Amino acid sequence: MSIIDSLKEKGITLPPAPKPLGVYQPAVKTGNLVFLSGILPLVDGKLPAEYTGKLGFNIHIDNAGKAVQQSILNAVSILNEYYGLDNIVRIVRLAGHISCTPAFNAHPAVLNPASELLGRIFGDNGVHARLALGAVSLPLDSCVEIELIVEVK
Repeated sequence: MSIIDSLKEKGITLPPAPKPLGVYQPAVKTGNLVFLSGILPLVDGKLPAEYTGKLGFNIHIDNAGKAVQQSILNAVSILNEYYGLDNIVRIVRLAGHISCTPAFNAHPAVLNPASELLGRIFGDNGVHARLALGAVSLPLDSCVEIELIVEVK
């Protein structure tokens, strides 16, 4: 079964791949690795208000979890548009940037929903290395931004 058919069976709908917000490529391939640029939780090309702000100030960890899942769906859409999901060998690394106050320290918990979604989409090939970092600010005042490194055929 193709990954797209599997997504339909699981009730997961991919949004249209978001367009870059600047002068860069959303994905660059070298050898058999694809590096995705920072991906925001955009919906229809815009950042929803509920995904703006900082953890430890005005964003609850559950809402940030929904934001990272949206970012993952956007990233998977980019992968599908550029390479086709059936050409994905594995997710190598997920990096998450979390806009937060200095006192916030639950960075890994923010990324757990993203890691779980990658597992639902790609199975064992979605298991990855991970980096969670706090940031003083992110583009468009987003509460999260993710990056992926992916192995392709």
